[in-house]
Amino acid sequence: MPRFQGDNLRRNLELVEKLKRLAPAENCTPAQLALAWVLSRAPFVVPIPGTSHRHRIEENVAAATIKISANTEDTLLKVFAPGAASGLRYPENHVVRLGI
Repeated sequence: MPRFQGDNLRRNLELVEKLKRLAPAENCTPAQLALAWVLSRAPFVVPIPGTSHRHRIEENVAAATIKISANTEDTLLKVFAPGAASGLRYPENHVVRLGI
């Protein structure tokens, strides 16, 4: 997966660090902040979180109750603007097969 290799991984982890710094202001975990933000994009985006731990399911459900401040939302929109992630989402040979 190109986004998780080399310089792409380093740059994408910098995005994660920015998310981690924003979460305490919203009194939530970074994962909850990410889910709350995606949920706020409804009906255009629907998150499909996954986990294998019960406490993470509960954490994910709690994200639906989080109301993100305007300041945090503005920051998230800037940090995670379309194209912010480095690297292809799929390996080159998959992109060709998928026709994207």
